[in-house]
Amino acid sequence: MGLAEFRAAFPGEGQLVEFKRGVSTEQVQSTAVAFSNAEGGVILIGVEDDGAVAGRAADVGTQDDIHRAMQVARDVGRYAIQELDVDGKPVCVVSVARRREGFAQTSGGVVRVRRGTHDDPLFGAELVRFANERTSSRYETTQLGIQIEAAVGGFRREIGRALGWDRATAGRLREAELAVDDRLTVAGALYLLTDPSQALGKAFVEVLRFPDDATVDYHRRTEIRGPVHHVLQHTVDSVADELGNELVVLGARRYELPRLPAVVLREAVANALAHRSYEAAGTCVRVELRPSAVVIRSPGGLPEPVTVENIREASSARNLVVIKVLRALGLAEDAGRGVDVMQDTMANEMLEPPKFLDRGHEVVVELPIRSAVTPSERAWVHELERRGALRGPDRIALVHAARGEVLTNKQLRELLPVDSGEAREILHRLRDEGFLKQRGQRGGATYQLSGTLRPPSGLRLSSEELDKVVLGLAGSGPIANADVRAATGLDRAEARALLDRLVKQQLLRRTGERRGTKYTRA
Repeated sequence: MGLAEFRAAFPGEGQLVEFKRGVSTEQVQSTAVAFSNAEGGVILIGVEDDGAVAGRAADVGTQDDIHRAMQVARDVGRYAIQELDVDGKPVCVVSVARRREGFAQTSGGVVRVRRGTHDDPLFGAELVRFANERTSSRYETTQLGIQIEAAVGGFRREIGRALGWDRATAGRLREAELAVDDRLTVAGALYLLTDPSQALGKAFVEVLRFPDDATVDYHRRTEIRGPVHHVLQHTVDSVADELGNELVVLGARRYELPRLPAVVLREAVANALAHRSYEAAGTCVRVELRPSAVVIRSPGGLPEPVTVENIREASSARNLVVIKVLRALGLAEDAGRGVDVMQDTMANEMLEPPKFLDRGHEVVVELPIRSAVTPSERAWVHELERRGALRGPDRIALVHAARGEVLTNKQLRELLPVDSGEAREILHRLRDEGFLKQRGQRGGATYQLSGTLRPPSGLRLSSEELDKVVLGLAGSGPIANADVRAATGLDRAEARALLDRLVKQQLLRRTGERRGTKYTRA
């Protein structure tokens, strides 16, 4: 955007626009709260009060400061961060949406609204009137026409133990908002009834199996009903069994790699059940099993101020009681950690990251179960990690080198979210460990897989381990060069050299010639 265009679009501060030169936690949260309680607006950081552009990049440090300001405030509206180029100078743009439910407050508890160019605090009768107009009740605490006595005793004991109670008395259930007076709430019904769906509509999980990624017709459907914590565990177990594991044999070891990490699957289903809109009684949580991904659909949009863009930094709960009890049961991560765990675990397993989509009427989470990294490569890296030779960011660099690629500092920055210094540290560490060989110096340095290391066979099995593998194979009957390659990951020449050595040591006997050559135990 040119400077003249910028001044025409933002001639000055007003009802929807605020200029700020820097990022002050107090000032940013104050304006964000005021915008949230009015019609929303944009905060332009890096702009003087008179509209002159001083410049402020939306770099990691600036974004962290903004997220911190939003987190210390209470219940701000949804927000997004972007960078705008104004004649070569960066301006950090923070857009804040009006809250659709409830109202926002500063960390000090002050309620502010935007009026012209001011973030005005509300007091006295005006504050009471505003709060009454904007306060929304939580549906999960709505009283149902179900007596507390209808709660199943076994479920009451389970929840009581999780919450640290001696007994799950009616008084305790009321304290935890699982009951109001002598009747269960929506949250209480979810945890304490054999089938909450009878009272709440489609409060169950539907698991659908699809033959491919394109079709809309499933070939198998299963309903999982019961109290919400049982439904969560049953769903995770059922999907995990359906997906199964990848079995990889490398050298002397066997690896069973889950196609989807259990903690990722559990957290995705827990979020779907805990944060769904139970007012949407005609829609259930749906889990779609497709060849390339597990897709989880949860009724209702993301709770404010969470958006797809800030889902890792922002946190909010639509159903506070439901998620609190799941956490007490050890079935969900602590507040603000669920998405972090999902994304970090998928990255650690070298799987594609989870994808999030907010359609307004539903939240969709896609968990890819295919990866550019093969199961053999994953197992190979796990073996090196088991021996303590690798750190987290090393994995992807080493896999790409194992495929024959020539690595550079620039290429590694494109593969990993690291800067030049971090990329150099990774490359030098892998070089010093003997995994990579460096050619050239400084800006012209390139790195290739060391000649002493081979993928899957690069497990660096000792000579004794290789002998044990081959002799074990030969003990079951005649073997060929191809059998040795399949079991060890060695190439043709390496397998032949190993077999020749075992023949010379009179541990194997050779018969036949060329492609018909076989080896048996001597």
